[in-house]
Amino acid sequence: MGKLLRLMTFLIVASAVGLVSYAYLGPLFGVDFSPRQQEVRQPVTLNGD
Repeated sequence: MGKLLRLMTFLIVASAVGLVSYAYLGPLFGVDFSPRQQEVRQPVTLNGD
């Protein structure tokens, strides 16, 4: 049981380190994390009574 907990802890820590390093090093390898921007217009009907 102890080996299983140790393995799961190692996998969680390794996954977290991999995700953080990908977030920081991704732009160096050409990955673009910025969201696509576009203007959205939607008509709104207000009841002024």
